[in-house]
Amino acid sequence: MGTYVSIRGWLECDETQLAAVQEIIARHDDNHYTAGWGSPRRHLNWTHYVFYGADIRDSAQEWFTDQLRAIARIPASDTDGDLVCGLFLAHHEVEGATEWQVRDGRLFITPADARHRYLDE
Repeated sequence: MGTYVSIRGWLECDETQLAAVQEIIARHDDNHYTAGWGSPRRHLNWTHYVFYGADIRDSAQEWFTDQLRAIARIPASDTDGDLVCGLFLAHHEVEGATEWQVRDGRLFITPADARHRYLDE
């Protein structure tokens, strides 16, 4: 059956960056796990959000983190200098839970805080 990783989280960006995020997701379209990406039916106010939620095979984890690394490198689109940021929790069936932070133009992966263990029970 294989080993799975449960991934859930979101990205925050502006309208210009959203187009770049969607382009990166489209370039990585695998006609399967890509279906885990979603966004609100209607945009509200100024921040754009893009969400991901799916259980993926461990072998596809690099496919997903490659997307996050490419998304993290999207440049600021205005004078505020805001980069795309986000937070994902990933629970690997064997290796346990990690936190994936998209910030400062990079992807940071660290052990998940014990406070989030209830999500994996």
